[in-house]
Amino acid sequence: MTDGISELLLTPAEMTAVDAAAAASGIDSYSLMERAGAAVAALLLRDFPDVLRAAVLCGPGNNGGDGYVAARHLADSGITVEIFQMGDAAALKGDAARARSNFPTAARPLESYQPRTGDVVVDALFGAGLARDVPAAVRDVIQRVNGAPVPVIAVDLPSGVDGSTGLVRGAAFAADRTVTFMTRKPGHLLVPGRELCGTLEVFDIGIPGRIIRAGKKQPIAENRPAVWRDMLPSSGLETHKYRRGHLVVFSGEASKTGAARMSAMAGLKAGAGLVTIAAPQDAVEENAAHLTAIMLHAVNDEAALRDWLRDERLQAFVLGPGFGVGDRARQFVAAVSARHLVLDADGLSSFKDAPDELFSQFSGKPRLVLTPHEGEFGRLFPDIAADATMGKVEKACTAAARANAAIVYKGADTVIAAPDGRACINTNAPVWLATAGSGDVLAGIIGALMAQGVPAFEAAAAGVYMHGEAGMRAGKGLTAEELATQVRPL
Repeated sequence: MTDGISELLLTPAEMTAVDAAAAASGIDSYSLMERAGAAVAALLLRDFPDVLRAAVLCGPGNNGGDGYVAARHLADSGITVEIFQMGDAAALKGDAARARSNFPTAARPLESYQPRTGDVVVDALFGAGLARDVPAAVRDVIQRVNGAPVPVIAVDLPSGVDGSTGLVRGAAFAADRTVTFMTRKPGHLLVPGRELCGTLEVFDIGIPGRIIRAGKKQPIAENRPAVWRDMLPSSGLETHKYRRGHLVVFSGEASKTGAARMSAMAGLKAGAGLVTIAAPQDAVEENAAHLTAIMLHAVNDEAALRDWLRDERLQAFVLGPGFGVGDRARQFVAAVSARHLVLDADGLSSFKDAPDELFSQFSGKPRLVLTPHEGEFGRLFPDIAADATMGKVEKACTAAARANAAIVYKGADTVIAAPDGRACINTNAPVWLATAGSGDVLAGIIGALMAQGVPAFEAAAAGVYMHGEAGMRAGKGLTAEELATQVRPL
């Protein structure tokens, strides 16, 4: 597919509007259905040449119409095909009814489908537009199929997966392959939808790129370099360490200093010109024994910190890794609130009983990045976390607007959100990044980018991407110390 259309993310509502706009422009909607169904059939023939029966499960809308077209092409190729229809096939309308009328064999009731050896299931029940839990009869079929050793090809999205949130609506197929058309939906990237899709392929059925781009209204994207590349610092020859930024990472007390050092090392590897660990006096000697390129400064209390902050070259701070929870963390945040801050781990937990105290200190141009995992998010934003009507992207965006901060809502499908509604979903992180200390490394990377002048949202998104790339380089079995050494500037 040309001009990056397949890299876009459109919500199901946006894609519905695109389909309508394509029809209004004079494009024959049935021809689009023909191409979609043909793509599904071609994938089945390519990837499952030993199929004995194609069991095509058709729903009551256009997704079912795609299934009928696929069934016709498969039958024409000599494959044994049976269609199992949800509801009354005679009730189909428009293009779906036309597709049904072009298939010569009557459909059987969906509930009658029983998987058997040699089947390949084509799931054409709901697609990405599902906005309610699947009916009980469909749930029973899904459970039978998921419990059988038969491959599943999902049309658009595995039925039961919400195309906007990636969440399961009661039950969902675990597909081996998913074929979607023109663009992906957020549900293809968000967990658990991402895992349930199996291998995802995006097929061009002929809707012009201008119509697709005009239909994209929500600022939601996959986290790729195009999101933040233009905001990265220049790599010109005329530079020096202070132009590349000075990052400060706050250390915890003695015996709790390792997390800060990992964060600081990641910041240095990510391109900060200088990195200093600010440590209480009792942790200075312990830190000094491990540091070479990273500097060290003793900061015992808020007064000492405010005195040091007279140096305006201290551009960005990381507070949280191994720092400790409590009043001292809140005091330090207040002291640095006029500058750029990444708040992680203990820093986040220090505000669990007074999140508004934190948010009120960071009005104006966003300069705060919060990096909560699921539990920390729930403590800072309990009402948002508990709202079952919102998916992860909506929750992250709502939290970002409330906090006036970039939010890195961590997980297997980390979402980065800005106060202005922009959001991106990260996809490049390997599963082995889920290890102790990995978040400390991420905080240091983001802090280094902010120290170099990258705005909060772009620093957060680029930092998450760099973190994933470092994880891939480090490989399975990585430790956080190894991960920090694999960080590379973008």
